[in-house]
Amino acid sequence: MLNNSTNERGKGRSLIKAFLLTLPMLFIMALMITGGSGLPKDPLHLLPMIIAYIFINGTFFLMILTMKTDKYRSLLFVTYALCFVITFISNLIEVRGSMVLTHEDMSQGHTPFCHMVIPMVIVPAALTRTIIFPGSMLEGFAAIGSMLVLWLGASITLGKGWCSWACFYGGLDEGFSRIAKRPIVKNINKKWTYLPFAILLVIVLTSAATLAPTYCAWLCPFKAVTEFEEISSSKILLQTIIFFSLFVGLVIVLPILTKRRIQCGLFCPMGAFQSFTNKFNIFEVRIDPEKCVQCNLCVKTCPTFSIDEESVKKGKPKITCTKCGKCVDACPKEAASFHIKGTPLGVNYEKARLIFIYPAFLFLAIMGSGMITGAIYRVLLLVTTESMFK
Repeated sequence: MLNNSTNERGKGRSLIKAFLLTLPMLFIMALMITGGSGLPKDPLHLLPMIIAYIFINGTFFLMILTMKTDKYRSLLFVTYALCFVITFISNLIEVRGSMVLTHEDMSQGHTPFCHMVIPMVIVPAALTRTIIFPGSMLEGFAAIGSMLVLWLGASITLGKGWCSWACFYGGLDEGFSRIAKRPIVKNINKKWTYLPFAILLVIVLTSAATLAPTYCAWLCPFKAVTEFEEISSSKILLQTIIFFSLFVGLVIVLPILTKRRIQCGLFCPMGAFQSFTNKFNIFEVRIDPEKCVQCNLCVKTCPTFSIDEESVKKGKPKITCTKCGKCVDACPKEAASFHIKGTPLGVNYEKARLIFIYPAFLFLAIMGSGMITGAIYRVLLLVTTESMFK
């Protein structure tokens, strides 16, 4: 059984078997994209839905057919992140007239809730029974309640897989990390991998002390591509400069130079916080010591610094593993594989991979379908009306 599974993994699947395994996703995505209410008659709304449906399901089909996880996950993940920026900014400008967040917007709770805030709201919520974020609890786009439920569901299902299968920011530094053919900067001190945990501790304590999300106020690189406070003082000007500098450095320049997800692996406190969810999640990546030849290719290719020589010897990545599948795809001896905790190692690993990628891809598709559809709609609107706004 193991030899047959290994041979199948190396050659890929037949077209018929891959199509049959794709059928459930075709049905689910049809319901998701249409909302169960049928297709719109307006071509300007219909065409983006059709394109998104074909692209998302085509990506899943290729993932099943080739038995390569990371290659096609990354394609959809990066596309989703880019489309998120287009859709989010377009919506902001259409509603507000700009990306600027005014004091009036914050006082009225018109700020979309971002998952990056979650580690900062826990302690104040426990102590004061209030959410220290200027958003709506149940109403409007990205309401606090709906985002918390979505994040909790993804965490239970994927653990830190959230960072490679759901996070609408993660695809940005991943996309830039794949531009260069070879890394220019190769040696990065392992001590930097502790920085996200240090930042996490600092922002949790300072947010509890000040009852304000300090990471959002000072350190979030993604303010550069979402929304930022109206520049009305030297303090806000300094904060804005920090946001844009961090975005250029951590999301664009360093990922290109290192071919690694620098923002996600060496800076993001939400990623550090999410790492702890790997402890109770049933899915993991394992390295079979009987097959491993210590080539360390998994160490070189891991985008989030989650595998080193020590973890290879232990047979599993660090707690920071995002389950992206890059080491699984890269391993020449098929020693690295997706694994379900509590099951024997090296037995039916392709079944374990399928059991993982169905919910993982579904989360990515759910998160990405609306953004991809929205971005295509905006582009078509620009082509047909010379404006991206209604």
